[in-house]
Amino acid sequence: MSPAARAPRARRYDPAKTRAAVTAQCAHVRRVVGALTPEQLALPTRLGDWTVRELVAHLSIAVGSAARALRLPAPAAAELTLQDWPSMTARFAAGAAESIRELAAGSDPVELLERAAEEYAATVPSAPDDRVIACRPAAMLLGDYLVTRCLELVVHTDDLADALGQEIPFDRHALATTTRLLADALAAQAPGGSVEVRVPPFAVVQCVEGPRHTRGTPPNVVETDPLTWIRLATGRLAWAAAVDAATVSASGERADLGDLLPVMG
Repeated sequence: MSPAARAPRARRYDPAKTRAAVTAQCAHVRRVVGALTPEQLALPTRLGDWTVRELVAHLSIAVGSAARALRLPAPAAAELTLQDWPSMTARFAAGAAESIRELAAGSDPVELLERAAEEYAATVPSAPDDRVIACRPAAMLLGDYLVTRCLELVVHTDDLADALGQEIPFDRHALATTTRLLADALAAQAPGGSVEVRVPPFAVVQCVEGPRHTRGTPPNVVETDPLTWIRLATGRLAWAAAVDAATVSASGERADLGDLLPVMG
């Protein structure tokens, strides 16, 4: 691999801020879910045949999974890095769908979220960041896994807001963490320096093999806002639709990212 195509250096995340962001975003979701009617829980979502009820069940699993993993024996070593995690999620998503349906059908959604939040608060804050945990799709450091919990919460909060037709607040650090992780995943999957992707105010990465930009205005630039980027990177929004709607700007002959997205299934 040429120097221009090397994967970027792994980004560091503040463990305390990550833990707090998970708690804060979960609280936003809990407030919304606590006020939902049975009719709203039955609404469809943009996630295939999932209803809001099933989406909430999935969110409870996303929050509670770290606490459950900490009760298991620690694997010998981490097997998965943060940058590689987004591209691996599709491998286990289909297998988890049936268990989520069963959980949603037999449980109260408010109670599910409350229990998950309580388990998280009782277990995670005091656990060491470098503790290896067994999780899907492979063992990770707890600190890295909690970054993925921020992403799960932000992405699915946006799904929930879309289904309900209402705004739901985002914790700023959780939104920033999600934006950066997905930008870094793109840079890892398409290493290089010929395109600069800007998602102000949270992330700037270079990607796509080709001539590396070193100074002045880059010849190939993609710029968008955090929520548009998150939707593009997770397949909620198509590249062409975002360009047509002018929610993303792309200049330069290499700036079309349509074939590289989504980075997370």
